[in-house]
Amino acid sequence: MTTESQREAESKRTAVKGPYSGVLRAGDLEVRLARNEAEIRASQHLRYRVFYGEMTAHPSDDMVREERYFDDFDPLCDHLLVIDHSGSSNAEGMVVGTYRLIRRPVAEKLGQFYSATEFDIANITALKGEILELGRSCVAPEHRTRPAMQLLWEGIAAYVFHYDIEIMFGCASLPGTDIQALAEPLSYLYHFHLAPKPYRPRARAERHINMDMVKPESMNARRVMASLPPLIKGYLRLGGFIGDGAVVDEQFNTTDVCIVVKTNLVTKKYFRHFERTARLVDEGAEEGKAGDVSRNAGGA
Repeated sequence: MTTESQREAESKRTAVKGPYSGVLRAGDLEVRLARNEAEIRASQHLRYRVFYGEMTAHPSDDMVREERYFDDFDPLCDHLLVIDHSGSSNAEGMVVGTYRLIRRPVAEKLGQFYSATEFDIANITALKGEILELGRSCVAPEHRTRPAMQLLWEGIAAYVFHYDIEIMFGCASLPGTDIQALAEPLSYLYHFHLAPKPYRPRARAERHINMDMVKPESMNARRVMASLPPLIKGYLRLGGFIGDGAVVDEQFNTTDVCIVVKTNLVTKKYFRHFERTARLVDEGAEEGKAGDVSRNAGGA
């Protein structure tokens, strides 16, 4: 639950800096927040294409009719977009990547964070610092390349820097619901990347699935790490942790874990690079340039 002091701190921060308005560009690609309902709908169309078209999730009748993946959280969230301006007759470009960002004030209006539907995150929400839930991450198949993925992460870094986020968290998925088939990766995450207790989420009791199924000495940690979904590997390389317990999501045909990333523990290699870009974006926005920063997409 948000305390009065947390609300006051958030109000002061927003008053001083204002809403995030940064823009990053790499060639024909641009990353920024959605600015209107049409752009949010474009991100929802992309989510539908990826989650329901590729991952064979089970959409509602309304989603099928509109070919959009949406929920009650969307209208109040920030939606980070990767927009491709190449070869498009649309002057606004095409949304080819997206991440949904939920900060404490939005979760308070909605009554909870999305992750709370699967995990007990009370120890995270009780922390005094700023927190950010990441979710609904997807990139169009033709853009799952280093430039697009890196630009998306740099956009998140700039957002984190702007709002002084201390902890990022959210659900991440392994494909399938056969727990025995996932015993090794789940056990690997439990034994090698379990979050410290002060900020360790736990799967809700009624949905909790034990992750400690294979002894660490009986698995090839390097091989298992290499087999993990790219998104989970990305979080772990940033220095992220995993909560206790997994949750089966029948709608999406996945098994979910809760990721936690303390921004002050982000691997130094990544932190130096992302912080440098984030500072440029934030300084540009404060100078009234909308945080517009162009860079070589190949840099790391």
